[in-house]
Amino acid sequence: MSNILKHSVSSALVGLGGMLACMAGAHAADKVSYGTNWLAQAEHGGFYQAVADGTYAKHGLDVTIVQGGPNAANSALLISGKIDFYMGGPQAEISAVEQGIPLVDVAAIFQKDPQVLIAHPDAGIEKFEDLAKLKTLFLGKDGYLSYFEWMKANFKGFRDEQYKPYNFSPAPFLADKESAQQGYLTSEPYEIQKQAGFEPKVFLLADNGYSPYSTMITTTKAMIDSKPDVVQRFVDASIEGWYHYLYGDNAKANELIKKDNPEMTDGQIAYSIAKMKEYGIIESGDSLDKGIGCLTDAHYKAFFDEMVAIKVFKPETDYTKAFTTKFVCKGTGMAMK
Repeated sequence: MSNILKHSVSSALVGLGGMLACMAGAHAADKVSYGTNWLAQAEHGGFYQAVADGTYAKHGLDVTIVQGGPNAANSALLISGKIDFYMGGPQAEISAVEQGIPLVDVAAIFQKDPQVLIAHPDAGIEKFEDLAKLKTLFLGKDGYLSYFEWMKANFKGFRDEQYKPYNFSPAPFLADKESAQQGYLTSEPYEIQKQAGFEPKVFLLADNGYSPYSTMITTTKAMIDSKPDVVQRFVDASIEGWYHYLYGDNAKANELIKKDNPEMTDGQIAYSIAKMKEYGIIESGDSLDKGIGCLTDAHYKAFFDEMVAIKVFKPETDYTKAFTTKFVCKGTGMAMK
């Protein structure tokens, strides 16, 4: 065989090998799904960012975000194996442990729960404890059974007589200066400003001692046991997505958010991002030096102990089954900031 022919055959084989490798890579992406806990919003931005800018693809993942909402049942879909990951929270996962359901938190995107109580600016409510003076607190059922119990146990003056059901409208609160209502730091205060024309007083429960993580990456024990590499890649890519969303060009991610949730506005998105940064919702505590998503036994235990004290959980519950720290606190993505 001539040298020219040998070279041609060799080049063809190299080219074919490269083409096959590319084809294999193109088909090697692991398909996974992540269910959110509500309609698309900036509070989900890092996940949408990782889809929009190809971060998930770079990590060998083909990710579908399954939007939550009032009629969604994404937590049930996780339990039944219909989705791979869910935007859970410590209270739900510890409760699952007590019920023998093997759900596990693998990352904590929000170091602080964005839950707030909102008061009128001219009602003499200057600090969190002052809320006990009010006649009415509009709270959802879950809040009444969790953080309101915590409030009664840790601050003087809060009482059951203050409770009225929150119907997800600010109208009753706006009509009554002697009331406060629950909300999300990144959402309801913005809507109240738009509707009422004043900036309400906002009290973040997390800054007053209420310590749950929020916006988790939650999966099943079976997923961790069978596909730990997929779990690690999804966690890493999501964390990178969050750094890019907060500090890079997030325009494409925001377009995806508005596509999934057409009622979302640019003004609301900008407000939410600003508040997440201002209050250290994502970057505070352990995440400052160990990276977004970090969760620790100490933090998880502190919340568990708080809930045991108000009889939400049984003291003998093995809360450590509700999370693992093996996938986080490695400084992933910090160089992107």
